[in-house]
Amino acid sequence: MLNMLSEVDILPGIGEKTKADLNRAGIFTVRDLFYYLPRDYENYQNLTHISDLHPGKVSFIGKIVDIETKNARSRRLSITEAIVSDGDDSVRAVWFNQPYRATQFKDKNIEYLFSGQYELQRGRYQLSNPKVEKATAVEEASAYAGKFQPIYPQKSAIKPDTFKRLIFHLRAEFAKIPDLLPSLPDSSSFAGKNARRDALYKIHFPENQSEADVARTYLSYEELFELILAARLNRNENKKLTARQIPYNNDAMQQLLKSLPFQLTQAQKISAWEIIKDLEKKTPMNRLLQGDVGSGKTIVAATAILQATKAGFQSALLAPTSILATQHAEELDKILSPLGVKIGLLVGATKHKPELKSRIKSGEVDLVVGTHAIITDDTQFQDLSLCIIDEQHRFGVQQRQKLLLKAQDFAPHLLSMTATPIPRSLQLTVFGDLDVSIISEMPHGRKPIRTKVLTEVEQRETLYPHIRDELNLGRQAYWICKKIEDGHSRDSMAKQETISVKRQTEKLKTIFPRAKIEFLHGRMKPAEKDEIMAKFSNHKIDILVSTTVVEVGVNVPNATIMVIMDAESYGLAQLHQLRGRVGRGDFQSYCYLITSAEQPTRRLLEVEKSTDGFHLAEVDLKLRGPGEIYGSLQHGALDLRIASLADTHLINLAQRHAEKISQNPEIMIKYKELGQGIKKYQQLTTLN
Repeated sequence: MLNMLSEVDILPGIGEKTKADLNRAGIFTVRDLFYYLPRDYENYQNLTHISDLHPGKVSFIGKIVDIETKNARSRRLSITEAIVSDGDDSVRAVWFNQPYRATQFKDKNIEYLFSGQYELQRGRYQLSNPKVEKATAVEEASAYAGKFQPIYPQKSAIKPDTFKRLIFHLRAEFAKIPDLLPSLPDSSSFAGKNARRDALYKIHFPENQSEADVARTYLSYEELFELILAARLNRNENKKLTARQIPYNNDAMQQLLKSLPFQLTQAQKISAWEIIKDLEKKTPMNRLLQGDVGSGKTIVAATAILQATKAGFQSALLAPTSILATQHAEELDKILSPLGVKIGLLVGATKHKPELKSRIKSGEVDLVVGTHAIITDDTQFQDLSLCIIDEQHRFGVQQRQKLLLKAQDFAPHLLSMTATPIPRSLQLTVFGDLDVSIISEMPHGRKPIRTKVLTEVEQRETLYPHIRDELNLGRQAYWICKKIEDGHSRDSMAKQETISVKRQTEKLKTIFPRAKIEFLHGRMKPAEKDEIMAKFSNHKIDILVSTTVVEVGVNVPNATIMVIMDAESYGLAQLHQLRGRVGRGDFQSYCYLITSAEQPTRRLLEVEKSTDGFHLAEVDLKLRGPGEIYGSLQHGALDLRIASLADTHLINLAQRHAEKISQNPEIMIKYKELGQGIKKYQQLTTLN
């Protein structure tokens, strides 16, 4: 059998140079290479003549007889048009924003294979954005690999055709691939003998699309099984820990409810009760509290803090920024101080830190609210029993664990909070080790934010006058600047975003000369960011021009307008988060999504018509996949190669099988490769 965890040069024909190229592309093991899957397939079984073309997906061989590139009116769009002939007839081919095509096809004597969508556009038929390969290369490939060809994504400097040849020459090695998953009575083809070997072979060398689809289903199941089993094992590990039992104090709860100037929503009451019941248990709570922006998570957290304090234990609330920590401390102080809870704020700028840390160590402080300053080695607690992490995805696994280790003798109860709605399928898989509480309704009286998609040319007529009106009423506005497209280095993207913010600030100063306008961006020092946000909070700034660093954080009830430039370059969850910076007061608020496209995307239209973050999260999952969404939720990246978290049938099947294995984990001793994959997911998904 082949050891899938061996370095890639154990395979025949892979020498030092090829190994080095693969390593640079992030491919180190045999497994990495065999799981480098085709992104699509070309079907060369049905080549046709141009004269026989019908609307739909087509493939034919021809020569380019004429080609030119011109810019569209918007200047952002280049159009390359070619006339392609097969000797008997000709057809028009069009590429958008691919001006290099004109240079690529200079030689009019070379035959190419064209594959793409043949469709009616503006009154005439054309081939839109076709894929093109030299016909000789296709013939060579067909000679040894059949007429149904895999298309690999480019990775680093390794071209798709290089992967195709490399995988083909390793064809014989596929027979040596061992099974990955333990066999189960009802798992049928998903964990039967040679199931993985057959699936990997057929996804790289299918005879037709049907074979590729069957292989894809198995590999999707395999990936979901690993992810779900990791979450199950995390849950089992958590059950072995012992926590302080925090008894329910009804008198304290009634005092709190009577002191509030508002009534809790039903969703807040349910979430608070779920948390309180967890605190009574001997095993540590591991609960995620998710609620839309402005839904009232802080008051729910306050109920847990009060219970811990009345039982004689300390709590800690960790926030990602000083200004957010300060905001939490001020809000909790108003709510809890009258009930006898002593609160300390510990951030970078805190004065008399040694004195405060001494009071924390002696147990004089019941609740510590702060940033990373809480997790420094010299911050010690007398009896920390409840840890709350706000916007927990902003912290790495090690940072979260440092906070949890502040508890002595017992494991602390953990409440993680996020304003990013998590799709149910992610809850079942990625966060399967967590109990989840959802605040699905907004506080009474909160007005929905009115959202409008505008093209760039509509700003002058619609947006600018509205901003002037709001500023005249004493309101404030956020202006989020263009997100720089991926493909640049991280550092160059940060520089360009900074330039974009500064330019937009100068432009807005000419449009709104009487307004106080300042900017904020990610390259600023934390103290500078806090200072700017504090000025905006105190209405010393009318319009704040910023990158997405304001996505989570400060509460400015007086801000009523959110403008997001190049809105199509953001995910739905991020657009919703940004929109949630306004609408936090008694005034009607507005969000403008500015697009440079001629037509708004489905993503923008969804945001325009819905303010339900949970609905938008589900739509985002379908449109973008789990990787980007999970990356915005959690430190790390969920790199699902093939599985879809929208496949509820496979998820349910994988859940059932993972549950059986989690009850008998010794089975995995024989499956070292599976164990390694599980360990990776355990580290990535666990919150403690």
